[in-house]
Amino acid sequence: MNKTVFFAFRDNPLCFIHVLLNSLDMAQKGMEGKIVLEGESVTLVPVMAEPSHFLHQLYTKAKTQGLIVGACRACSTKLNVVEAVTQENIPLIGELAGHPAMSAYIEQGYTVLTF
Repeated sequence: MNKTVFFAFRDNPLCFIHVLLNSLDMAQKGMEGKIVLEGESVTLVPVMAEPSHFLHQLYTKAKTQGLIVGACRACSTKLNVVEAVTQENIPLIGELAGHPAMSAYIEQGYTVLTF
Protein backbone atom coordinates (compact mmCIF):
# COMPACT_ATOMS: atom_id res chain seq x y z
CA MET A 1 0.00 0.00 0.00
CA ASN A 2 1.19 3.52 -0.81
CA LYS A 3 1.60 5.62 2.32
CA THR A 4 2.09 9.37 2.20
CA VAL A 5 2.01 11.97 4.94
CA PHE A 6 1.58 15.62 4.07
CA PHE A 7 3.35 17.99 6.46
CA ALA A 8 1.62 21.33 5.87
CA PHE A 9 3.58 24.34 7.13
CA ARG A 10 2.01 27.32 5.36
CA ASP A 11 -1.07 29.20 6.49
CA ASN A 12 -2.15 29.79 2.91
CA PRO A 13 -5.61 28.30 2.22
CA LEU A 14 -4.88 28.14 -1.53
CA CYS A 15 -1.89 25.94 -0.78
CA PHE A 16 -3.69 23.87 1.86
CA ILE A 17 -6.54 23.02 -0.51
CA HIS A 18 -4.06 20.83 -2.40
CA VAL A 19 -3.18 18.96 0.79
CA LEU A 20 -6.87 18.29 1.44
CA LEU A 21 -7.69 17.34 -2.15
CA ASN A 22 -4.76 14.96 -2.50
CA SER A 23 -5.32 13.34 0.87
CA LEU A 24 -9.00 12.74 0.07
CA ASP A 25 -8.13 11.46 -3.41
CA MET A 26 -5.62 8.99 -2.00
CA ALA A 27 -8.13 7.75 0.56
CA GLN A 28 -10.72 7.25 -2.16
CA LYS A 29 -8.20 5.17 -4.14
CA GLY A 30 -7.29 2.97 -1.18
CA MET A 31 -4.00 4.70 -0.42
CA GLU A 32 -2.97 6.39 2.80
CA GLY A 33 -2.68 10.16 2.62
CA LYS A 34 -2.40 11.51 6.14
CA ILE A 35 -2.12 15.20 7.10
CA VAL A 36 0.03 16.76 9.81
CA LEU A 37 -0.50 20.46 10.55
CA GLU A 38 2.84 22.10 11.35
CA GLY A 39 4.14 25.65 11.53
CA GLU A 40 1.71 28.38 10.58
CA SER A 41 -0.78 25.92 9.05
CA VAL A 42 -2.15 25.30 12.56
CA THR A 43 -3.78 28.74 12.34
CA LEU A 44 -5.99 27.46 9.52
CA VAL A 45 -7.94 25.24 11.93
CA PRO A 46 -10.22 27.93 13.40
CA VAL A 47 -10.60 29.48 9.95
CA MET A 48 -11.61 26.22 8.23
CA ALA A 49 -13.91 25.34 11.12
CA GLU A 50 -16.16 28.23 10.12
CA PRO A 51 -19.03 26.87 7.96
CA SER A 52 -18.77 29.89 5.64
CA HIS A 53 -15.10 29.25 4.79
CA PHE A 54 -14.51 27.84 1.30
CA LEU A 55 -12.39 24.96 2.70
CA HIS A 56 -14.88 23.97 5.38
CA GLN A 57 -16.45 21.07 3.45
CA LEU A 58 -13.11 19.54 2.40
CA TYR A 59 -11.65 20.07 5.87
CA THR A 60 -14.67 18.45 7.53
CA LYS A 61 -14.55 15.52 5.12
CA ALA A 62 -10.82 14.95 5.75
CA LYS A 63 -11.32 15.24 9.51
CA THR A 64 -14.31 12.87 9.48
CA GLN A 65 -12.32 10.30 7.52
CA GLY A 66 -9.48 10.47 10.06
CA LEU A 67 -6.98 11.87 7.59
CA ILE A 68 -5.75 14.65 9.88
CA VAL A 69 -3.25 12.98 12.20
CA GLY A 70 -2.75 16.02 14.39
CA ALA A 71 -1.45 19.54 14.85
CA CYS A 72 1.94 20.55 16.16
CA ARG A 73 1.77 21.13 19.90
CA ALA A 74 4.60 23.69 19.94
CA CYS A 75 3.32 25.74 17.02
CA SER A 76 -0.28 25.63 18.23
CA THR A 77 0.91 26.96 21.57
CA LYS A 78 3.14 29.65 20.08
CA LEU A 79 0.42 30.79 17.66
CA ASN A 80 -2.35 30.73 20.29
CA VAL A 81 -4.63 28.16 18.65
CA VAL A 82 -4.47 25.30 21.18
CA GLU A 83 -8.06 25.87 22.25
CA ALA A 84 -9.34 26.01 18.65
CA VAL A 85 -7.41 22.86 17.71
CA THR A 86 -8.65 20.90 20.71
CA GLN A 87 -12.24 22.11 20.15
CA GLU A 88 -11.97 20.59 16.67
CA ASN A 89 -10.85 17.28 18.21
CA ILE A 90 -7.52 17.40 16.43
CA PRO A 91 -4.80 15.80 18.56
CA LEU A 92 -1.87 17.97 19.60
CA ILE A 93 1.24 16.01 18.68
CA GLY A 94 4.93 16.63 19.10
CA GLU A 95 7.47 14.07 20.17
CA LEU A 96 10.38 16.15 18.80
CA ALA A 97 10.75 19.07 21.22
CA GLY A 98 7.03 19.73 20.85
CA HIS A 99 6.98 19.21 17.08
CA PRO A 100 5.89 16.10 15.12
CA ALA A 101 8.89 14.04 14.00
CA MET A 102 9.05 13.18 10.31
CA SER A 103 11.34 10.29 11.17
CA ALA A 104 8.46 8.51 12.93
CA TYR A 105 6.54 8.42 9.65
CA ILE A 106 9.58 7.47 7.57
CA GLU A 107 10.19 4.54 9.94
CA GLN A 108 6.61 3.40 9.23
CA GLY A 109 7.18 3.47 5.47
CA TYR A 110 5.54 6.81 4.68
CA THR A 111 6.72 9.17 2.00
CA VAL A 112 6.87 12.66 3.54
CA LEU A 113 5.71 15.58 1.41
CA THR A 114 5.91 19.15 2.66
CA PHE A 115 3.66 22.01 1.66
